[in-house]
Amino acid sequence: MANTTPCPQCSSYDVAKNGIINEKQRFKCKSCGYNFTVAKMGKSIDSYYVIKALQLYIEGVSYREIERLLGISHVSVMNWVKKYRIKIPKQEFYTPTYRILNHKELSEFVIVPGNLSNKGMIITELGDKFMVIQWTRIKSI
Repeated sequence: MANTTPCPQCSSYDVAKNGIINEKQRFKCKSCGYNFTVAKMGKSIDSYYVIKALQLYIEGVSYREIERLLGISHVSVMNWVKKYRIKIPKQEFYTPTYRILNHKELSEFVIVPGNLSNKGMIITELGDKFMVIQWTRIKSI
């Protein structure tokens, strides 16, 4: 029986099903006699969303907010933070706020001088919209 799965040993496509091991289909190569299982094809997330999620995390956006914004599980974001050893910088005197704007709203937002003065700001692409992250100084007591 011909298969679309090549043998990892000899690259032959002349393989046959040979039982199930740990709930995975096992194959045997008819050419070299090698037994193998096919690696599970997991769901992968585009690197664009991984980078955006980590950028938002560094900017101080919570895991749950990142989940709402990007549609990616907060657990996945936590795993990426652990995997890439991302540390949030201490922001004792600043607090981030963000807005999601389309192109027209963004151009109207940046025209107003009060929106740009005395604040730190990053504008980043978020799909077909834009995210404006601003930092305002917290008054110390």
